[in-house]
Amino acid sequence: MRESSSPLRIAFLTHEPFYPPSGGGSAEAVYLVQEMTRRGHEVHVFGPQIDEAKNVEKKFGIRLHQFTKWPMGRYAKLRNLKYLAYPFFLERMVAAVAREKRFDLLFSQHAISAVAAGKLKNRLGVPVVMNFPDLLTGFMETWPGYIAPPPVVQALMRYEISLPVRYQVDGVCAISDEFVERLAARGYPREKICPIYYGYDAMAFPLRQQLPLPGNSPVVVMHGSFDAHHLGRIAFAAVKFVVAKKPETIFRFVGRRTSGLENFLRRAQAIPHFKFEATGFVPYAEVAKQLASANVGIVPYEESAGTHCAFVAKIVEYAASGLPAVCTPLKSVKSYFKNDPLVKFSSFNGDDFGAKILAWLEEPVAAWQPHAAGSAARVKAELDWQPLSRKAVDFAEKICSTARPPGFPG
Repeated sequence: MRESSSPLRIAFLTHEPFYPPSGGGSAEAVYLVQEMTRRGHEVHVFGPQIDEAKNVEKKFGIRLHQFTKWPMGRYAKLRNLKYLAYPFFLERMVAAVAREKRFDLLFSQHAISAVAAGKLKNRLGVPVVMNFPDLLTGFMETWPGYIAPPPVVQALMRYEISLPVRYQVDGVCAISDEFVERLAARGYPREKICPIYYGYDAMAFPLRQQLPLPGNSPVVVMHGSFDAHHLGRIAFAAVKFVVAKKPETIFRFVGRRTSGLENFLRRAQAIPHFKFEATGFVPYAEVAKQLASANVGIVPYEESAGTHCAFVAKIVEYAASGLPAVCTPLKSVKSYFKNDPLVKFSSFNGDDFGAKILAWLEEPVAAWQPHAAGSAARVKAELDWQPLSRKAVDFAEKICSTARPPGFPG
């Protein structure tokens, strides 16, 4: 065992380019690493090749070890096949460096790097903390059956959930209480799990001071990476429902124009009077400007194990901005926001989702505006990246100070 106050040499494993964040759970890695280095730990980040690596090393005070065999990332071609092969090479990269520098802790980010970390645990005799910012394979339940046959998806989910037990890792950080329940049901000890949720940068999403001007066309906004589960049948039916009742409504999509978004817009343009704005990529620090002039923020996610486990950043950022929101009844999100006056939950039904949007558009501002500051203050205190990162690194340090070496009796 080692003293928790001693600086650690940490191997931080990820399958996503470290900087700049590319969406989804990738933003979390930056804040976790910043908290680690702030405490004086020596952090080695193992991940895909990035631009301006030397500048990034200097900016964050880290050492980068880059995977260069093929391009990786959220928008890379054949990314799912690449993800399957990546853990093998990641394991070899870490092991090679470990021959020269002994690590005190392996910290994996997402399930893909967790596979490599798990295999390295006994090989290197080093404590391992797996961080799961999502149930990655759970999102595949929303994919077409010919691409992701349900029996295959179920097997992949069982494998992902089993990783902490399979490799007897020392600790797990989990994105939500729902994810904790699934890990515990698989047999992993609850006392070794730290639910840290998923945060946002409070500096980038201040409470808006100016509301949309009366008389302007209402704007319904959604931002993010626009994956398969973001824009499905629920989103389409909701748009159709709202436009039929309130044709002046504008739907604003903030983020890269992915194939999923393009396909959705192509279909939606067949709806009479459908109006939209698609901004393309917007830097994280500038997203709040797109939210500030909107009337309602939406999270029309399809139901799956992945979305039920997700602690969706969008809704956190809506609350922080003081923007009324509508969300499908995702278990993890609903457990946290069920009493928040700025969030309405629909069923997993597009018409009901659309009706909830209209309810916000028709509700007098005076009915919800007095609650906006309270909602924003709560998420700032509890879900800003700084307190979340402190919680995660506190947990990792504790694990490292108490972990027993492989084969240690008792």
